[in-house]
Amino acid sequence: MSDTKRRFLTGEQKFPEPVTGALIFNPQGKLFLMRSHKWHDSYIIPGGHIELGERIEEGLRREVKEETGLDIHGLEFVCFQEMIFDKAFWKPKHFVTFDYACRTRSSEVKLDSEGQEHVWVIPQEALKLPLGPTTRKAIAAFLKAEKEKGKGNRR
Repeated sequence: MSDTKRRFLTGEQKFPEPVTGALIFNPQGKLFLMRSHKWHDSYIIPGGHIELGERIEEGLRREVKEETGLDIHGLEFVCFQEMIFDKAFWKPKHFVTFDYACRTRSSEVKLDSEGQEHVWVIPQEALKLPLGPTTRKAIAAFLKAEKEKGKGNRR
């Protein structure tokens, strides 16, 4: 029996889970990434589950605050993506992710248990790091949109 069929039959996950992700830029235009054990020690952007009754952007602000201690503003939608039982995550899940670019006024980070360490990097340089697949796609989508706008790194 396939893993997907087993998960369906055992009721581990009955529906895709909506989640958010934040490409956070500090005042110097650098992107925040954190290393996470849930993603096999890859670098990821912060984010998480949208709670029942919560708007996507509210959930994003809450998750970022919980995971990093940062307050964010200037949210701009970047992309949505699906991750269906990808082995890059520590357990089988089907996520529908809504990724946003945003800014913070501070670079003072207080990681919770989701992150083991963090870095601030130029977005193009981030692609050279070991990234989780959804983080890599979100950064690539952001850079593509910036190139199409002809603005380069506007953060």
